[in-house]
Amino acid sequence: MPAPGDREAVAAYLRARVRTVPDWPSPGVQFRDITPLLASAETMNVIIDAFVARYRDQRIAHFAGLEARGFILAPLLAHALGAGFIPLRKKGKLPYKTVSESYKLEYGEATLEAHIDACRPGERVVLMDDLIATGGTLMAGRTLLQRLGADVVEGAALIDLPDLGGSTLLREAGLSLFTLCTFDGH
Repeated sequence: MPAPGDREAVAAYLRARVRTVPDWPSPGVQFRDITPLLASAETMNVIIDAFVARYRDQRIAHFAGLEARGFILAPLLAHALGAGFIPLRKKGKLPYKTVSESYKLEYGEATLEAHIDACRPGERVVLMDDLIATGGTLMAGRTLLQRLGADVVEGAALIDLPDLGGSTLLREAGLSLFTLCTFDGH
């Protein structure tokens, strides 16, 4: 297993274990399937250890997970680092008073919501998802958290798909990013 701080070794280890499904959900798309990573206790340890190494000394109050796969990683990191977890959910899924942020999808629009008391102003939050594609969901999550007063430290994901433009869009908007591996192409 790679050392948590060895970014190149962690990236190579994870890339070798991500399943690529060609032509799904449509022709020409190379879908990066993370379920093999999640199925292995050893691989999950590599993932969590790499993120813990990144955030151990950063005084993170909350890890905010984007529905749905951000819900897998964010609570594990929150637990490992003694922080809280903020679920950022699709519209209509949270039971208490919410604040919402709508964003564009390739074919339509979606809305994220968080409880109005999910965090206090000034609390340091890391925004998490499984991968960065076009960046719309992470951008909406950042805006939503900022509206709650959070200090969004950075966006974090297992995989960056830079050819889809999301990481460039997010960095140009001032969001620092941390990912464990990259896949070129679509």
